[in-house]
Amino acid sequence: MNLSTVKTDKAPAAIGPYSQAVVASPFVFVSGQLGMDPATGDLVGEDLESQASQALENLRQILTAAGSSMEKVTAVEVYLTDMGRFADFNAIYAKYFSARPPARAVIEVSALPKGACVEIKCTAVVQ
Repeated sequence: MNLSTVKTDKAPAAIGPYSQAVVASPFVFVSGQLGMDPATGDLVGEDLESQASQALENLRQILTAAGSSMEKVTAVEVYLTDMGRFADFNAIYAKYFSARPPARAVIEVSALPKGACVEIKCTAVVQ
């Protein structure tokens, strides 16, 4: 099996010993993305709306760099620090996955890196 890593400056650099994504054809496994600005590495704001939107944009950029797309996502894992914001998150998420939503899990966690309120990772098909 051939494995390759994905690195793009259109998404935040990894903040630890991991890759933005790994391609193990026919899949790409994208590491968890926070709502960080790719240029600064800082969170784009303190609110769920801006962080979730940016995290999803970061996923989009990494998928593109891997030769995939949001339309080819098969599974998503979401980590929220406040499950009370589940409906708010769904409203943002639905804008990115409306036609054919992938399989998904949403899990509440006590904390995330950089004090983020959401982290999102996914698996997609690469062709």
